[in-house]
Amino acid sequence: MESILNWSAVISIIGVLVVLTNIITQVIKKATWEKLPTNALVIIISMALTLGAFFAYCQIKAIVVVWYMVAAAVVLGFMVSYAAMFGYDKLMEAIGKAGKQ
Repeated sequence: MESILNWSAVISIIGVLVVLTNIITQVIKKATWEKLPTNALVIIISMALTLGAFFAYCQIKAIVVVWYMVAAAVVLGFMVSYAAMFGYDKLMEAIGKAGKQ
């Protein structure tokens, strides 16, 4: 049986989703004058992007969508939002520590 997923492509797509989530969040934050809580905005954006990418991938590969695939995409959306929220801060913290040594 052939695997449905190409794991290297999935990991690359996750990285792109995190970057797109960060970019879109920054643009929307500037446009809304920071009236929305940033973490809630990140979750909304990451879910929309992840589910959009999931359904596009299923459409392109002609994969029949079942409920547990959608549930997995929602979990992946939370992972993307977590990486978008905390990944940049942790990276800057590590760079700051490396620069002080």
